Order: sequence, then structure tokens, then C-alpha cells
Amino acid sequence: MKTIAIIGTLDTKGREFGFIKQLAEERGLKTFCINTGVFEPAFEADVSNAEIAAAVGADIKAIVAARDRATATDVISRGLKVLLPRLYAEGKFDGVISAGGSGGTSMAAPAMRALPIGVPKMIISTMASGNVSQYVDTSDLIMVPSIVDVEGLNDISKKIFTNAVNALCGMVSYPSEVKSEGKPLLAATMFGVTTPCIKAAKEYLEGQGYDVLVFHATGAGGKTMESLIEAGFIKGVLDMTTTEWCDEIVGGVLTAGPHRLEAAAKAGVPQVVSVGALDMVNFGPWDTVPPQFAGRKLYKHNPTVTLMRTSPEELKLIGGAIADKLNMAAGKTVLMLPLKGVSAIDVEGAPFYDAEADAVLFDTLRKGVKESVELIELDTDINDPAFAVAAAKKLIELL
Repeated sequence: MKTIAIIGTLDTKGREFGFIKQLAEERGLKTFCINTGVFEPAFEADVSNAEIAAAVGADIKAIVAARDRATATDVISRGLKVLLPRLYAEGKFDGVISAGGSGGTSMAAPAMRALPIGVPKMIISTMASGNVSQYVDTSDLIMVPSIVDVEGLNDISKKIFTNAVNALCGMVSYPSEVKSEGKPLLAATMFGVTTPCIKAAKEYLEGQGYDVLVFHATGAGGKTMESLIEAGFIKGVLDMTTTEWCDEIVGGVLTAGPHRLEAAAKAGVPQVVSVGALDMVNFGPWDTVPPQFAGRKLYKHNPTVTLMRTSPEELKLIGGAIADKLNMAAGKTVLMLPLKGVSAIDVEGAPFYDAEADAVLFDTLRKGVKESVELIELDTDINDPAFAVAAAKKLIELL
């Protein structure tokens, strides 16, 4: 019989979690309750808050005595992140659900993210609107808007709880059995302005028997790719679109953080890296561009995305950061430079064409990378099929 883990503050929301438990059991599933509350639970859990705290060497009794909610939330969150993957590995549950506001969500989400991709995981949350990246990050965690506060049972909350439990029960009861074709998994990064490059490279690689996962270089995409490389899924990387570094260095909205380009380097995974879309920093709608960039060259990509052309000074910093990451590589690494343009709008006659700025980028990289990084320069733009296929062939050679 399949089992659903239920994570919740059984002291303050015992009635609500009791309802979720009842729903799951009425559908023929076993339940495994984990108490993240601080005080006496409304019903006995399978895993107590004391066990969670002990996972990180903390004493729940001392925390209760201090009545320090911030410390309690931190300890429970860290303890659950250690304990939940262990319980899953022991076969205690097949899927997991929780419910809460900002506190309950912040305690459950890190632990759920620590579970393997594909394990059904869901949080009914008052925070499930707007930017939920701090909760979901690069995982397949599902967040369900609670509509009303998760405190209390009423016609609305009962419907939301029921739909969520039904969905999770379905995922657990009918797991997807995807048969692997046994093809090596490769990762590639793409932006709208580098799409022709990746499409041509992907077609070539797939024709040679590889399976290519394409990641949209929007911050979350880069971080997700890095996490899959760290997890050991990826055998080679075609990192043609490193534009997230522009946002990290200059202050755009699509940064992947300061550790972008580290996963393959540290793991020794073969990688072919290029400079796709380093001509642009991303902002939201036109009127959201920060005032310090007044007078800069802007381009309205669409109603919700405004691009700003990177300057020579910025590209010197960006190129230096990328060179530093490539120099970390423990495995085979190739840097490819398309000398006639780094994006679809950075070619002669296009809005962001700036040969002087690109020259600064290329020169910074030439001088910055160590001899261990193979440097290849082609007299094409990045979307030329010849450049794309050359990159694909080089990656196969490294593999």
C-alpha cells in the first residue's frame, strides 16, 4: 500500500492536518505524520518534533522552554531537511504533502527540495503566488494556493485540501514508469536570441545518439542545470548561453547567482562553453529599468522584458568572471568565441551590434583563461549553423 507523508504543525493546525490525513486514508492510502509544531500535538505523530530537532543536535525541550519561535523554526527546518530524505530512503513514504503560511512553508520546503526529482511533493500555501523561487528553487515541488488561510476548515479550505490530496494520491498511486532509452544525457543552454544555435547543435547531437536537455537561461534555468550536473545526471554540457552572468554582474533580473559555471568544472564533466547573449542585461517592463541606467541603449524584447546593451567596462568584468570559473575545471573544457556576434541582435545591422564591446569581451577571455582551457575562435556569429555544429562536434570529441 502506498504511503503519504504529512508534514505539519500538529500543535496549532491539528484539526486541519487531521482532515488531510482522513482524506488520504479514505482514498486507500496509508499516512505517515511528521510533527513540525513546537508544543503539544493535537494527535500523535509518527515522527515527533524532538526527533526532527535531534537530527541537527538540538533539544526541543530547551527550545520550548525559551519560547523562541525564530529559533524553533530554524531548527525544525534544518532538522527536517536532514531527516526527510533519510526517511524516504528507508521506504517510509512515497509522496509528501504539507500546508501552511510563510512559517510552515519555509520549514517544509527545504526538506522537500532535498528529495529526489520525481518524488511527488506538494505544499498548500498562502505564499503560493508571485515569486515562489525561494521555496521551489530548482526542484519539482508543487505549490498550491490556499486561497484562504490554512487555519480553519470551511467550504473553501476543504475544497482546496481535497483537490490537493486527490492530486497527490493520483501521483503516488499511478507513478510514471518512464523507460530510459539509455542515451547519454547532455545539457545545453538557450535564450531566444541563441535559439538557432541550440536547435542546430541539438539536432546534430541527437542524430549522433545523444539526448539533449535544453535549459532556458533565465536564472532558474541555469541553476536547475547546475543542480542536475551536481546530481550526476549530465554527461556533457553545451553551455552556449552564459547570459546569466550579465545579470549577476550588472544587476539584472535573471541572475543564476555567483556559482553559475561551477558544477561541470568541479565534477569534471566535459563542457563546451560560449558567450551567447552576453550583449544584454535583462529587466522587466520598460518603466522598471533602474534610473542609474538612464541613457543606456535599451531594446524592448516584449512587453515584459527590456534588454540593456552591455558596455565594454561591464563586459570586462563579465569576461573575467567567466574565465575564473572555467579555470576551475577539473575536466575537459573548451571555450568557443563567435567573432561576428554573440546573439541574434548583436550582428552587423542589428540593434545591439557593438564590435568594440565584443572585442573587449573576447580579449578579456583570451587573456583570462589558462592553457588548460582550449580556446576556439570562429569567424561567424553564434547562430551560424557552422558554429553550432562545430560546438556539437567538439563536445562529442570531449566525450
